[in-house]
Amino acid sequence: MYKHILVPTDGSKLSAKAVKTAARLAKQVGARITGVYVIPPYVPPMYGEAAIYVPEITPKRYKELSEKEAKKALAVVEIEARTAGVSCKVGWVTADQAWEGIVKQAKAKKADLVVMASHGRRGLSGLLLGSETTKVLTHSKIPVLVCR
Repeated sequence: MYKHILVPTDGSKLSAKAVKTAARLAKQVGARITGVYVIPPYVPPMYGEAAIYVPEITPKRYKELSEKEAKKALAVVEIEARTAGVSCKVGWVTADQAWEGIVKQAKAKKADLVVMASHGRRGLSGLLLGSETTKVLTHSKIPVLVCR
């Protein structure tokens, strides 16, 4: 059935639920999992004439903080995989949009299933905020299991 499951995480409780689901599924079907965290690229702050000055975060500091958050979120994937007794690798990628990073990683890692969380935004909030899950579902060529 499935041999390689990609599990994107943002470190939220909802993502942790998807990670647990992926680890259990991987155990049942004899698959391995890969955890991925998508980091948005550094964007220098833009100030207008009336802006209050806020100390700028340097690209180096942004990278350090982002990677720290990625490691923290991906540690959950490693723990769940270890608990389930399945093989696991983790990593992070930089992408403008989270969905793009997820779809590219699924293809690059040759995953045959993506297991991810959905916040369940619908209607106006889904339209305004966008849904990374919906975009992954729309653009992915491989199956996506959505956990809520």
